[in-house]
Amino acid sequence: MGSFSIWHWLIVLAVVLLVFGTKKLRNIGSDLGGAVKGFKEGIKEDATKLGDKTEEGGHTIDVEVKDKHHS
Repeated sequence: MGSFSIWHWLIVLAVVLLVFGTKKLRNIGSDLGGAVKGFKEGIKEDATKLGDKTEEGGHTIDVEVKDKHHS
Protein backbone atom coordinates (compact mmCIF):
# COMPACT_ATOMS: atom_id res chain seq x y z
CA MET A 1 0.00 0.00 0.00
CA GLY A 2 2.24 2.78 -1.30
CA SER A 3 1.51 6.35 -2.17
CA PHE A 4 -1.46 7.22 -4.34
CA SER A 5 -1.00 7.66 -8.07
CA ILE A 6 -2.04 10.73 -10.02
CA TRP A 7 -5.29 8.97 -11.03
CA HIS A 8 -6.32 8.55 -7.39
CA TRP A 9 -5.78 12.27 -6.73
CA LEU A 10 -7.72 13.27 -9.87
CA ILE A 11 -10.68 11.13 -8.79
CA VAL A 12 -10.59 12.64 -5.29
CA LEU A 13 -10.46 16.14 -6.80
CA ALA A 14 -13.43 15.36 -9.08
CA VAL A 15 -15.50 14.05 -6.14
CA VAL A 16 -14.67 17.13 -4.03
CA LEU A 17 -15.68 19.42 -6.91
CA LEU A 18 -18.95 17.53 -7.35
CA VAL A 19 -19.78 17.63 -3.65
CA PHE A 20 -18.84 21.22 -2.86
CA GLY A 21 -18.92 22.96 -6.22
CA THR A 22 -16.43 25.53 -7.43
CA LYS A 23 -18.21 28.51 -5.88
CA LYS A 24 -18.13 27.08 -2.35
CA LEU A 25 -14.50 26.07 -2.74
CA ARG A 26 -13.63 29.61 -3.90
CA ASN A 27 -15.44 31.06 -0.86
CA ILE A 28 -13.66 28.67 1.49
CA GLY A 29 -10.32 29.66 -0.07
CA SER A 30 -10.95 33.37 0.32
CA ASP A 31 -12.18 32.94 3.90
CA LEU A 32 -9.09 30.93 4.76
CA GLY A 33 -6.85 33.53 3.12
CA GLY A 34 -8.54 36.32 5.10
CA ALA A 35 -8.08 34.40 8.32
CA VAL A 36 -4.38 33.85 7.66
CA LYS A 37 -3.95 37.54 6.77
CA GLY A 38 -5.70 38.61 9.98
CA PHE A 39 -3.54 36.23 12.00
CA LYS A 40 -0.34 37.64 10.51
CA GLU A 41 -1.46 41.22 11.20
CA GLY A 42 -2.29 40.29 14.80
CA ILE A 43 1.15 38.77 15.28
CA LYS A 44 2.78 41.92 13.89
CA GLU A 45 0.72 44.12 16.23
CA ASP A 46 1.66 42.03 19.26
CA ALA A 47 5.33 42.07 18.28
CA THR A 48 5.20 45.84 17.84
CA LYS A 49 3.52 46.34 21.22
CA LEU A 50 6.04 44.04 22.88
CA GLY A 51 8.89 45.91 21.21
CA ASP A 52 7.50 49.25 22.42
CA LYS A 53 7.29 47.99 26.01
CA THR A 54 10.89 46.81 26.10
CA GLU A 55 12.12 50.09 24.61
CA GLU A 56 10.26 52.07 27.29
CA GLY A 57 12.14 50.31 30.05
CA GLY A 58 10.09 47.15 30.45
CA HIS A 59 11.60 44.60 32.79
CA THR A 60 12.26 40.94 32.21
CA ILE A 61 12.17 38.67 35.21
CA ASP A 62 14.39 35.62 34.99
CA VAL A 63 13.53 32.90 37.47
CA GLU A 64 14.52 29.32 38.04
CA VAL A 65 11.85 26.77 38.88
CA LYS A 66 12.70 24.14 41.46
CA ASP A 67 10.71 20.99 42.05
CA LYS A 68 9.05 20.79 45.42
CA HIS A 69 8.21 17.29 46.59
CA HIS A 70 5.60 16.77 49.30
CA SER A 71 6.12 13.65 51.42
